[in-house]
Amino acid sequence: MNDSNINLNNLSSGESAVIVAIHSEDALRQRLQALGFRVGKRIELIRKASFSGPLQVRIGTTDILLRKNEASKIAVEKL
Repeated sequence: MNDSNINLNNLSSGESAVIVAIHSEDALRQRLQALGFRVGKRIELIRKASFSGPLQVRIGTTDILLRKNEASKIAVEKL
């Protein structure tokens, strides 16, 4: 990751970013890709649940809930 790249779970609500890498085991990477998480795709963090709950993210017109540890494996670059 370069200096401008962060993990998805470091975004604030309402911020948008572009996915630059997915650093996970193959099974999780394939599941995320099937949900639309691909390098170069724009993603927006809608909200973070309290008490380390899931993150609600939007890719295109689809909203998806991710666990924090899954989101930490997705490297993004803020827009």
